[in-house]
Amino acid sequence: MNSTVLSLLAAFLLSLIGLFAFMWSMRKGLLVENPGAASAIFTPGEIGLADDPTLTAHDRERLQKAINATNARTPDERWQNEPDTDFTREQRMLADESSRWPTLLLIVFACLWLVLGSIAGLTASLKLHMPDWLVAEAWQTFGRMRTMHLTAVFYGWITNAALAAIVWLTPRLMRTTLHGAPWIVLGAIFLNIGVASGIGAIGIGWTAGMEYLEIPWQIGIFVGLGLVLIAVNVFNTVRHRTAKHLYVTSWYHLAALLWIILLFTIGKLPGVHYGVQQATMNWWYGHNVLGLWFTPVSVGIIYYFLPKVIGRPVRSYNLSILGFWTLAFFYGQVGGHHLVGGPVPGWMVTLSIVQSMMMIVPVLAFTINMACTIRGRAHLVKYSPTLRFMAFGAVMYMLSSLQGSFEALRAVNQVAHFTHFTVAHAHLGAYAFVTMVLFGAIYFMLPRVLHREWPCPRLIAVHFWLAAGGAMIYFVFLTIGGWLQGTYMLDAAKPFMDSVAVTIPYLQWRSVGGALMVTSHLVFAGHLLALLLNTKSQRTGPALWGDPATAAAALEVRHGK
Repeated sequence: MNSTVLSLLAAFLLSLIGLFAFMWSMRKGLLVENPGAASAIFTPGEIGLADDPTLTAHDRERLQKAINATNARTPDERWQNEPDTDFTREQRMLADESSRWPTLLLIVFACLWLVLGSIAGLTASLKLHMPDWLVAEAWQTFGRMRTMHLTAVFYGWITNAALAAIVWLTPRLMRTTLHGAPWIVLGAIFLNIGVASGIGAIGIGWTAGMEYLEIPWQIGIFVGLGLVLIAVNVFNTVRHRTAKHLYVTSWYHLAALLWIILLFTIGKLPGVHYGVQQATMNWWYGHNVLGLWFTPVSVGIIYYFLPKVIGRPVRSYNLSILGFWTLAFFYGQVGGHHLVGGPVPGWMVTLSIVQSMMMIVPVLAFTINMACTIRGRAHLVKYSPTLRFMAFGAVMYMLSSLQGSFEALRAVNQVAHFTHFTVAHAHLGAYAFVTMVLFGAIYFMLPRVLHREWPCPRLIAVHFWLAAGGAMIYFVFLTIGGWLQGTYMLDAAKPFMDSVAVTIPYLQWRSVGGALMVTSHLVFAGHLLALLLNTKSQRTGPALWGDPATAAAALEVRHGK
């Protein structure tokens, strides 16, 4: 056994020892749970109360009755005390108001890029089984269309929506108003100038030539500057905090801001990355942008909104912190498993595989925590649209992460790599997990941002089922087709074109799933536009809070006519 294997095995054993030491310390009470931190998302009197601004008064009452009945059957004495905070609802309304315009601007940009990017994605999907469609212009070719799609959804949709959630949640969690809102608006403008210019550059054939890093570095400066401006002012808000506890959502979000700036800066350094080292950096970036940007933002969102909707603090605050630190520790070198069989040092690939498997630890920490938090309350998803999006995203996070860990193994990788299987996996993570969580966050935030109700709550259910159904069709059929493609390519007796032909039916189903997702995005965008233009459901303040059965005194604000 060589020294490389021994060192990797030692690192693995040390990680397991550390994990069991943490579990032992919890069992012995050395790390006592922190109810104050776990309930930091609530103001006094809110624990046990439903909170979902997407609901009408009648539906909110139904949700509250279901919560009351569940709490009566399964009481949890740990959360009977009031939250350890003097932060009032009125102060939280001021915090919401301070972040109103930056949040709204980022959401509008996100929605615009979602629609444009998903249309480009559907176009690229159709071209895989209709190659002669739209070939008159160079920008219409599959290579450019798919790259424009990726840039629009990664940097346009997901990044804008993620930043909107961070900007809106940070003042709430820090118990203060947002500092530097005009600078955040300027940062959002710079960011989207970079996205628009980058997509235009790709359309004319000017790219950096690396997946997920196609934006030329000259244009990437705008993206980087926008991220820095937003991050600096978010951290300035944290510096002025009055919160007694730093809730786990803030751990994830603040770290994610630092990680994406570091990742993007290193990935875009001109004249530095060449040859094999460039490929290594490319997949270091490509995987980390998902695991250290999209994932921590989305996990942080779930940790806030899922307990908030059901009025029950997260089950184990210590387990949530364990999930954060193990994500930070294990994820950094996961991307190397994309280079299995490539001209890179063997120890690098082995390290990546080991860390990919160790990612099971933070995933299980999150999954167990959420399962225990919502235990006995899973039926509440039928009452709350926000909870439905969050619960779906949480399940998809578990599935996509576990699949990704096992996909890193050489035995699986040799079949799945360079096939549509990896495309299916990427969409399970970036869409079924991340995008669905962001949808739920936006549905919750906008009534508070605009002081208006959603005009047609039923459209939220239509959006969910179209998006979820489309994503599952996309994933299942592309996974099957990709695996068949891999087995055909490994069979020396079969010509390469057989591996292409066998995927055609599955690519057609991919387009069916994509069409459903695009339809759901049009429903979402149309509903958002109606909300922006609507003047009939004006509120006197942010969306109401509390139990509608306890009359006007228990409401955060009353409805305006």
